Amino acid sequence: MKQLKSLLIAALLFAGVNQAAHAQAKVAHINVSDLMAAMPDMKAAQAQLEKVTKTYDTEYNTMVEEFRKKVGQYEKEASTVTDAVNDTRSKEVQDMQKRIQDYQQNASKELQAKQEAIYKPILEKSRLAIQKVAKAKGYQYVLDASTGSGVLVADGPDLIADVKKELGF
Repeated sequence: MKQLKSLLIAALLFAGVNQAAHAQAKVAHINVSDLMAAMPDMKAAQAQLEKVTKTYDTEYNTMVEEFRKKVGQYEKEASTVTDAVNDTRSKEVQDMQKRIQDYQQNASKELQAKQEAIYKPILEKSRLAIQKVAKAKGYQYVLDASTGSGVLVADGPDLIADVKKELGF
C-alpha cells in the first residue's frame, strides 16, 4: 500500500511538472528599429527633423563665418590701433565665441527635444500595433531584437510582417 501511495504521488508530481512545462509563456520577437525605419510616418518625421537641422546649421555657419571675418580683420589691424582698441576687440571676439557656443548648445537641446516630440507618437503607434498583434497571436512577451537590445538569440516567431500589416504598410 505504501508503494502504491508513493507511486501515485510520484505520478502526480511528474504530471504536474509536465503540465508546468507546457504552460510556459509564448515569446516572439520583433526588430523595432527595422519597423520604425520602414514606417511612412518615420520618413516624414526625419524629413521634418532634417529641415530643422538645416536651419540650425545655416544659422550656426553664418555666425562662424562672421566670427572668422572679424578675427581676420582685427588681426590685420592689430598693429595699427591702440592697445585699448585691441583689448575691446579681444573682448568682443570672446563674446562672439561664447554666443556661438551657447547657440550650438541650445540648438542641440532644442533639436533633441523636437526629435523626442516628433518620435513619441510614432513609437506609441508602433507599440500599440505590436501589443495588438501579440495579443491576437497569444504571445505574452515580445522581445526587441534590434541590435544592442540584449536579445542574443531570436529563433522564435518574428512579428514584423504582422505588425506592418496591422499598421497598413
